[in-house]
Formats: sequence, structure tokens, C-alpha cells
Amino acid sequence: MSKISHLECSRCRATFAADKPQTVCPQCAGSLYVRYVLAPLKGIANREQIAKASSPTGWSGMWRYRCVLPDVEPVTLGEGWTPMLRSRRYPNVFLKEEGANPTGSFKARGLALGVTMARHYGLKKLAVPSAGNAAGALAAYAAAAGLEAHIFMPKDVPFANYVEAILYGAKITLVDGLISDCGRMVAERKEKEGWFDTSTLKEPFRVEGKKTMGYELVEQLGWEYPAAVFYPTGGGVGLIGMWKAFGELEELGWVRPGKRPRMIAVQSAGCAPVVRAFEQGEKTSQMWQNAATFASGLRVPKPYGDYIMLEILRESGGVALSIPDEQILASLKDWAKNEGIFLSPEGAAATAAYDHLLSTGYLKPEDRVVLFNTGAGLKYTDVTAEAAGLHRPA
Repeated sequence: MSKISHLECSRCRATFAADKPQTVCPQCAGSLYVRYVLAPLKGIANREQIAKASSPTGWSGMWRYRCVLPDVEPVTLGEGWTPMLRSRRYPNVFLKEEGANPTGSFKARGLALGVTMARHYGLKKLAVPSAGNAAGALAAYAAAAGLEAHIFMPKDVPFANYVEAILYGAKITLVDGLISDCGRMVAERKEKEGWFDTSTLKEPFRVEGKKTMGYELVEQLGWEYPAAVFYPTGGGVGLIGMWKAFGELEELGWVRPGKRPRMIAVQSAGCAPVVRAFEQGEKTSQMWQNAATFASGLRVPKPYGDYIMLEILRESGGVALSIPDEQILASLKDWAKNEGIFLSPEGAAATAAYDHLLSTGYLKPEDRVVLFNTGAGLKYTDVTAEAAGLHRPA
């Protein structure tokens, strides 16, 4: 097992001990990274021990990588090690099916780690603003850990998100606004209420859960990088976590030498702050006004970690793309009909972006790429039906 060495600010590089709960850097409010003592794990021989040591039952999900995660007893519902599905039409396209996670989305990874560490630190009350799927994930893992979950989410989130959070026993506040309004409410009340804020990138361990997607996709591709990774980008924790994973894999010597994948951030044209900042050469984004898209997970007007994402996109030689909702819906229908996969709207943004970059020549058919479907399409039945003009027969 590796040990946590320290926490490091992603902005000013100040370091802090990890022996108590931390939020953001007290010096500059940058997001914190968890750094480990990796030297004892270096080399291919250690890499090959992962599956053998992961679990007595042979299944441990994302915890197969617990040697590069905090050494604590996990709160787990079976998250991680999701399928890598090869497209039936595009032989070099692989879909990472995160809808197979508990609570039906990739949010299970980050909240599994976040709640695990909250229990480890002795925290009792957790709060989160959510565009939908993080609400269900926090509610589920808090229930499994015996902790309180206080959730703020827009009142027009997919109905499944509301139902699951209620059934898991979370305390729900529906907000007439966006996730940015929800985040403001959590910030205003957390001190008085005694809540620990588990918002995106405002605590260091959700990134650690999400980074396992990077370890998995590399292992599932034979310990090789793909040419590109398409990631639907709202808060962007997964993109940031995967880039962190690639750095650790290289430090460990577990990945074959080669150029890292180009990271492709995909947003809806109705809410594309990272795309606009990328195209204008800015280091941070500006608040997106009047955000509107049926891909609720992409409706994040001002991501907290925008500065990290923009650095990653440029360092990787990647790009940020905005896709109109009409194209997202068309790609969702196309993959359902021709691939047998009911994508989430966010996942359909990634598949639509691939079609676009293939048509422009940015990518070639022989380039091996990974597209992320970040959630199960069935969780979005109401909003997808509305977007498609479908109604229950009389």
C-alpha cells in the first residue's frame, strides 16, 4: 500500500498535512491534490499484483487500485471497473459505460471516496450542491456510512435524481435556479449547520475516486493510452482525475511510454463556459448566463476547477467543443438504434463530438479513442422524452 505524503494546492503548490479534513487551499482557495509515497510501488511487477491482491472474491471495482488510494476501510456499493464497450460500427471507438455504477453514474466513484474519508475523519453531516447525479450518489453512500446528507439541487433535475435521494433518506432542498445557486446556499449555511462541504473540487478526495477511471481505461486497453479521451464536462472532476492518474501511472512505470491522450472536453452549446474560455485563450472561464440544456450534468455555469481543465486541454493538445442539444438528441437516438445503448444526454454529447471531430479530420478512423457515457440513459427518461417529444399513450 502507498501512503499519503501530503496534500498539494493545484494553484500555488503549497502543501498541507492530510491528518484532518481539508477543503480548499487556505492561501489561494485552489483545489487540493492528494500526493502519495509511490516509490515502493514502482515497476511492472507491482502492476501485475493489482488483480490478485484486490479482493478475496476477485471483484473489488475501483478498489482494485486501493494501493494508490487512501489506506482506509472503504464505504463501497460495488462502484468501478465498468465495461469498456467496443462500438459495433467504429472498430477503434470504445465506450466507457459509467452507467453501470451504483446509482447509475460516474458520480458513485467520487462520492464513494469522499464519504469513505468523511467517515474516516469522523464527520457526521455532509452537504452538496448537485445538478442531479451527485445527489443520488451522496445520498446512497451517506446512507451506507450512517451519515447525514444535505442536498441542494435545481427543481427541474431529472425526476429519478429526486426520487432516489429522497428514498436514501437525504434532506433535500429544491432550488429555483442552477447548480451555482445551490452551491451559494451550501456555502452560506454550512458553518451554522455544521455541514462539511463535499462540493466538486472543494474537498480533495472526489478527484481520487474519479481518477480510477484513468487507471481502468489504460488497463482495459492493455496498459496503453488511447489517442483521445472524450469527456462530457460539467464540473470536470473526471477529466482532472484522469489526468492525475496518467501522471501517477507514468511515475510508477505502469504504462508503456508514449504520448498521453488528447483530452476532449465536451459541453452543451446552451452552457459552454469552458469552451468559450478555451477558444478565447483565457486561463479561467466567466459565468455563463441563462444556462439551458436537457443534459443537466453539463449545466454548470462556472466550474470551480476551470483553470485546471484549461491547463490540461492545452497541455494534452486537446480541444473543448460545444454541441447543440439537437445534435446531442440525434446522437442519443442513433446510438440507441444502432448500438443498443441508451446514452445519457451527457454521453450523447461525447458521441456527437466524436462524429464532429471525425468529419473535420481532427481524428482519423484508425485513431483509438475512448468516449465516456457518464450515466445510465434510463435515469433521464423524463427529460429525454420531453426533448424527443414523446408522451405516454392515452
